[in-house]
Amino acid sequence: MMTTSKSMPASGTRIPVVLLHDAAVDEFISSMLLSVMPGIDLLGIIIINADCIAEPAMQASSRLLQFMGRTEIPVALSRARGWNAFPWAYRKDCVCFNELSILKGYNPQVPTPPPDGEALLAKLLREAILTNRPLTLLMTGPVTPLVDTLSKEPSLAKGVGQIVWMGGAIDVSGNLDPQTINSVVANTHAEWNAFWDPYSVETIFRLFGGINMFPLDISDSAPVTSEFRNALKQQGEKYRYSQLAYEAYSLVASEPFYRLWDVTATCWLTRPDLYTPATTMPLTIEQWGFEQGWIHKPLTLGAEKPQNVFFSFADLQGFYKYVLELLATNGGR
Repeated sequence: MMTTSKSMPASGTRIPVVLLHDAAVDEFISSMLLSVMPGIDLLGIIIINADCIAEPAMQASSRLLQFMGRTEIPVALSRARGWNAFPWAYRKDCVCFNELSILKGYNPQVPTPPPDGEALLAKLLREAILTNRPLTLLMTGPVTPLVDTLSKEPSLAKGVGQIVWMGGAIDVSGNLDPQTINSVVANTHAEWNAFWDPYSVETIFRLFGGINMFPLDISDSAPVTSEFRNALKQQGEKYRYSQLAYEAYSLVASEPFYRLWDVTATCWLTRPDLYTPATTMPLTIEQWGFEQGWIHKPLTLGAEKPQNVFFSFADLQGFYKYVLELLATNGGR
């Protein structure tokens, strides 16, 4: 059984991280956080054409890296294709982020066609194996790019140190909205990152144990509150990272369901003390039928591998405080 590492690197070393995301507002903020987090070495970013539109998503990422002064970080576009497409109404957020006033001074620098995401992931995994420096894969979107990469070159799994995934809904309702998608498929249990490609989730559960999962159970408790946005606005008078985050989260201020989904998973990398210890449990996913995408405990215990599920914060206010502290910066390395 492949089991992802539960331990952090030794003191004084940096965690090599690859971020795989689908370019929603919260994921761009995760990119910013990773760029300033102590002890994090962000080696690459792979964008999945899931909860976004590929071209503006790549443009926005290019602008953001220029804003951060981190253009040395490679960004590539995954070739992954999903089973259940995100609604267009959700996917437009990357377009709005790309048009933020604070980013207007930066011209996108994206080749046509853009770099291949799976090729970048394979390259970074090979390097991880050669240097004996296994990667932390922070996946805040669907897991399909990893599955597609390993299906072509299974030996690359040796380069995976730990997997951190924002996905699923275990003991809470999912987030398929019957007002937004057809009620024929809008079950009450599935979460979108799993629903987009449930077959790849089944594969990743079969390949790996010890995946660090951050489902809706924990992220539901971390809304984008007015207090949080007001704090960003106040900090934005002095810090450009805070100003960008304030403008970004203002795009979704009218969406009361919006949560710090991806930031929840991201901050665990350097502040695990803010979280209640994970519950280790076997999990399975429904691959077919009306309940497609539902992740749950198996009804009868079989060969399912145990995964690490984070259900709650130990210090929710400390979490918000930590995000604000990280964004109280003007950048620089």
